[in-house]
Amino acid sequence: MDPTLPDPAIFSHIRVVMGMVVSLSLARLLSGLALFVQHPGKTGVYWIHLGWVLFMFVFLVHFWWWEFHLHALPVLDVTVYLFLILYCCVFFFLCVLLFPTTLEDYSDYEHYFMSRRSWFFAFLALAFAVDLVDTALKGKAYFTSYGLEYPIRNVTYIVLCLIAAWTPNRRFHAAFLIGAVTYQLVWMYRAFDLLD
Repeated sequence: MDPTLPDPAIFSHIRVVMGMVVSLSLARLLSGLALFVQHPGKTGVYWIHLGWVLFMFVFLVHFWWWEFHLHALPVLDVTVYLFLILYCCVFFFLCVLLFPTTLEDYSDYEHYFMSRRSWFFAFLALAFAVDLVDTALKGKAYFTSYGLEYPIRNVTYIVLCLIAAWTPNRRFHAAFLIGAVTYQLVWMYRAFDLLD
């Protein structure tokens, strides 16, 4: 085996550990959604909250596909490993913020989401910042293959997340959500097509 190439077993191991954290994140979202079916009417549904649940589902699915490119890294060391696990933990924390263990201190999901928005959007901004580093890890050629749109996209998301963390304006939150979900879906399909 060529010693300059990464050991495929290391790549598989990292993917398994990352997969566990991503699976827990998806499970949190799906379990949270199931509560609305199990206990209809018990807790008020908030469409903006549900929209961010959809966004996170799409983001997680895209992230998992995106991480396939780890196999191209020339070095998979413990620093990269810890970075990737912490990145996955950011996703998990976002999902837990969307569906807390209990809502006993809140009247409904609108009250909960708007009161915890600064935490949610700060972590979402962090996820987009870390995403830039994650993509850069895969090499300059890979990073530049997405053109200028990719860093502009991430910086725009970061700025909008910081505004969303600060403002309780429902119109801003509605517009941000609709734009974010639409763009993320379009971006995902375009990015997947680039890999073919």
